[in-house]
Amino acid sequence: MNRPAWLEVLLTRRMAICVVTGFTSGLPLFLIFNLLPAWLKTEGLDLKIIGAFALIQIPYTWKFVWAPLLDRYALPLLGRRRGWMLMTAIGTLLAIGLLGQRSPRDDIGAVVVLSVALAFLSATLDIVLDAYRRELLADEELGLGNAIHVNAYKVAGLVPGSLSLFLADRLPWTEVFWITAAFMLPGIALALAVAEPHRATPPKTLREAIVEPFHEFLTRQGWRGALLTLAFIFFYKLGDSLCTSLATPFYLEMGFSKTDIGLVAKNAGLWPSVIGGLLGGLWMVKLGINRALWVFGVVQAIAILGFAWLAAAGPFETIGAVERLQLALVIGLEALGVGLGTAAFVAYIARASHPAYTATQIALFTSLMAVPRTFINASAGWLVDALGWAPFFLLCFVLALPGMLLLLRVAPWQAPKYDSR
Repeated sequence: MNRPAWLEVLLTRRMAICVVTGFTSGLPLFLIFNLLPAWLKTEGLDLKIIGAFALIQIPYTWKFVWAPLLDRYALPLLGRRRGWMLMTAIGTLLAIGLLGQRSPRDDIGAVVVLSVALAFLSATLDIVLDAYRRELLADEELGLGNAIHVNAYKVAGLVPGSLSLFLADRLPWTEVFWITAAFMLPGIALALAVAEPHRATPPKTLREAIVEPFHEFLTRQGWRGALLTLAFIFFYKLGDSLCTSLATPFYLEMGFSKTDIGLVAKNAGLWPSVIGGLLGGLWMVKLGINRALWVFGVVQAIAILGFAWLAAAGPFETIGAVERLQLALVIGLEALGVGLGTAAFVAYIARASHPAYTATQIALFTSLMAVPRTFINASAGWLVDALGWAPFFLLCFVLALPGMLLLLRVAPWQAPKYDSR
């Protein structure tokens, strides 16, 4: 019996590789998002200091600066993409494990240094994984391939955001961090197992690696089109990024335990994220990337309002089945909305890059995408103190609207399905 065409597309080696790239890319970032704030809070640090830790993500906003080095130079082993993939995956594993050996109360300086090192290694790993995936996938596979990547990215969040929190109630933090670090092993295995892509000729000089990606983007888009594209990349994820920046401390302040968060909150988001993301990726094949950005962006914005509803209902004096159900509903909607929105957004970013300059151009776009969660999210603790949780989440919803309005110019609904804009 012949399998359906959509299943033939889904069950390919390239899509399996996208699963591993997504998981490997997501694990360290979700550790910074979820496990690190929970660790700092349980160790007694102030909420403002925890919010300021968002600044350790600065390497994600500047990774385009050293991305040309990854385009231009290859390490002695495994080739241009695989060599960097192996080195940064190993470095990330070690940084995670060593981070947990320090005490935030007694050695905050070392915690900051190791956290920044982890962010730098993770950002560099993102550069090479994004470039490898862009060179691996054909243009018509970008929607589905990136949807699978984003879903695996979200699933990776269950390790530091669920399993690690569950273990933290039962094991010392030193052991929890090494167990979490071990989940980087699939990324190391991927670097050793896959073939080196040869879709485009590497830059011949460092000057070419630095200058040509920007020249090509500006020539193709024009100054006005380039600025609109960059503004859209900045604003599209601004609202939900700020909304989830203090999610774990928010759940704790609402009265939920770390086990509640690990077992209820994170797992409630798994299946809506995975199923919704996969269906969204297949739907994107029919809709096209432009229309998917519209549809998924609306769901992503509405999901923010669920946090405002939960904040208005809490904090809870006792946690029972009703409260856990409320938490599960909010997290499930957030996982669905953000998973769908991110899948379309990452596909848009990949489409906006040129295959000859994947590392540098995608690093530029994703660096800009990281600016809100790095600098604006650092103010989240102060905003919550000044506004309270419910008004804070309503502000996040308002901040989601400019990105939707920019879709009128950068991804019109009526544009052809495979419009290259």
